[in-house]
Amino acid sequence: MLRAGVREALARHGVAIGAGDAPAELRERLNDLYLDEVRRLKARQQAGEIPLREYAAHAQALKDRYPLLGLPLEKWTEPEAQRG
Repeated sequence: MLRAGVREALARHGVAIGAGDAPAELRERLNDLYLDEVRRLKARQQAGEIPLREYAAHAQALKDRYPLLGLPLEKWTEPEAQRG
């Protein structure tokens, strides 16, 4: 069972959780969203919307919005003892 905080973080990003979704699948979908945002950010920088000197700060801010990607998958679920 996914931890409540993980479910909430996925919901904030619009990732719907299906009954048969494994944590690895959910992480992959979240990572795909993150990569889409990285690509858009890079395109904005290349289009001149973001100066190159500011790009790293924007990239870091984007990364900070996806802390779940840095959490090991085994931490996404409740420990066996708590599942009842």
